[in-house]
Amino acid sequence: MNNPPQRFLALDVLRGMTICFMIIVNTPGNGATSYAALQHAHWNGFTPTDLVFPTFMFVVGNALSFVAKKWAGLSDGQVFWKIFKRAFIIFLLGYLMYWFPFVHWNQQGELEANPFSHTRIMGVLQRIALGYFFAALMVRYLKTSTIIRLSVVFLLVYWLILLLFGDKADPYNMITNAGARLDLWLFGENHLYHGEGVAFDPEGLLSTLPAIANVTFGYAAGKWIQEKGNTYEGLAKLLLTGALLIALALLWDISFPINKKLWTGSFVLLTVGIDCVLITALLYVIGFLKISKGTYFFEVFGKNPLFIYLLSELGVTLLWFFPIGEKRQPLYSWLYDNVFKHAGDYFGSFLFAISVMLVCWLVGYVLDKRKMYIRV
Repeated sequence: MNNPPQRFLALDVLRGMTICFMIIVNTPGNGATSYAALQHAHWNGFTPTDLVFPTFMFVVGNALSFVAKKWAGLSDGQVFWKIFKRAFIIFLLGYLMYWFPFVHWNQQGELEANPFSHTRIMGVLQRIALGYFFAALMVRYLKTSTIIRLSVVFLLVYWLILLLFGDKADPYNMITNAGARLDLWLFGENHLYHGEGVAFDPEGLLSTLPAIANVTFGYAAGKWIQEKGNTYEGLAKLLLTGALLIALALLWDISFPINKKLWTGSFVLLTVGIDCVLITALLYVIGFLKISKGTYFFEVFGKNPLFIYLLSELGVTLLWFFPIGEKRQPLYSWLYDNVFKHAGDYFGSFLFAISVMLVCWLVGYVLDKRKMYIRV
């Protein structure tokens, strides 16, 4: 099989790096002893971990810049069906992932069905599905310049909604922001995420609006790379765009805090800016310096991203599900306590996550060697 052009290889590597890091931050041996850089900011602020999800949205947009060319000879109805079907499947996979394994152990050690009434509706894949759906429709029907302007409008409208319909004294409060109120009214408390100790979904419906911009900006960057990515001038402009977006994000942070869980406009600008800088660096190293040694490791993740992500999440769920020993300790925590913790609380937790990531990589490697690529 022919090697892809270097600038396209850089996009594959960025996608693979995103999946790799996503698995690491999602599977610590013990969340309480995870390194600070591998944890999300509690509320306002930013850590390297906060970059992972928006970068995934960004690379979804990158992929759109390639797929859109294949739609040229299709009717609007055919394209809409392709977009809808893909978005629906991804959303459904995300929903089923949170419901899995569909049963739980009760206090008597018996299996009971996980009720639909307590199943989380929104989530990571659901946000990706919705972001892809609306961004893809924009790509089909609008010019790139119009897409960018509309994306900026999304960020401003979202800011306005939070100010008008959230708590007047503190519109960015976790519980009383406009997005949390909408989710509570629309889905009900039992269908929301409770990982924060309260009914609050960081992937709620309203905050999906600004997240669409991560996809559309990723599309614009991908389109630019295809047209200008093989020139120094093209790279320089992409780098300057990234730097400008980071500067604007830091300025906006003064009045609209950088916040991943609210997915604020300043957060969008910051993450897109960093992604532009990262992809520029990869393009320069791989495309201009011709250094591609070690990239295959990340390519493995990038060739089956959705499947490998699902594998990591469902695999970890099963590790938590199966009890072991007289105390019926979850296999997940038993492995950490009896194997990895000997390396230290923090380093052992990190090694656990690395191990999960490497197991997922091995599965991806086998699939790649057999030329098996699972697409949705």
